[in-house]
Amino acid sequence: MPNKIHRMRNTVIAATVLVVVVTAAVLLVRGRHDEPAAAPPPATKTTTVRKGDLTNTRMLQADLGFGAARPVKGAAGTVTKLPAVGQVTEVGKELYRVDDQPVVVFIGATPLFRALDAPGVKGSDVAVLMDNLAALGYQVGTRPKDAAKAELTPRLVDAVKAWQKALGLEQTGVLQPGRVLVLERPMRVASVKAQLGAAASEELFEVTPTTRLITLQVPVSEAGAVKASMPVTIVRPDSREVPGKVTSVAAAPAPENGGGPKTAIVVTPDDPATVADLDTAPVRLKFTTESRTGVLTVPLAALVALKEGGYAVQLPGGGLKAVRTGLYSQDKVEISGDGITDGLEVVTAQ
Repeated sequence: MPNKIHRMRNTVIAATVLVVVVTAAVLLVRGRHDEPAAAPPPATKTTTVRKGDLTNTRMLQADLGFGAARPVKGAAGTVTKLPAVGQVTEVGKELYRVDDQPVVVFIGATPLFRALDAPGVKGSDVAVLMDNLAALGYQVGTRPKDAAKAELTPRLVDAVKAWQKALGLEQTGVLQPGRVLVLERPMRVASVKAQLGAAASEELFEVTPTTRLITLQVPVSEAGAVKASMPVTIVRPDSREVPGKVTSVAAAPAPENGGGPKTAIVVTPDDPATVADLDTAPVRLKFTTESRTGVLTVPLAALVALKEGGYAVQLPGGGLKAVRTGLYSQDKVEISGDGITDGLEVVTAQ
């Protein structure tokens, strides 16, 4: 009986050892399967050399409006009617009234500085009268090319009388300077300064050009790249971009509070309708300061700085090719060099 118990005990021990060994082996194998695999090396990022265009731009703040305002003063008398803000002048038409008599608009370079009341009078003011009455359809004769030789003839006096009749005025054939306002071009009334009953010799109102303009002033040192007729992009307040052109670049008046000299720049939109919904507004101007066309380019991240100076690009196999850099534009750069061709694959850091 004891031998039988002893054999049973040995059998249990042996079975237990077997179970422990098998369990350990299973756990060992299972543990090996649960270990994460080693991460593969990161893939090399590449980009391609491409032929294209590069540009650098500069953005400047500016103001859209109708340009600089010019004050208008009348002659002797009392103001009895004033124009409305926004009113646009018309040749030969009433703009305001003094002593209840209309003051009409002529276009020209010489103001009427005297009474034109006697045939035989000559001068550039007579030329202005002839030009405007002719534009209104009156027969005035042929004006000399030299404005200073224009003469007040009986025929011109008759044309003045016919024009006065059309305005409902006394047909005297005499034109007094205070009855005509000579402007260099059609203008728009920007603001009214005077009140009815004021002396006409005071500042009455201000006029501006009728075309919307963009104006800005920059230090002379920063205006070197801006030239007349230069194309420019106008960025509206709503971020819409419309094309325009630099129409003038000139020295700005010296600032009252001191400071360095500045350059006044005027820009007009190619199509006035693109800003017709704006009266006055802040805008931005985008100027192209530098450009290259048909050059080889890569992202800046593809450049490799060399210890000895200069730059190179790295080929996917690890080799380096030295390059010469040109124009930098945002995240791209112009490159050239031996073996640098359109479509060449190179390594990039991004």
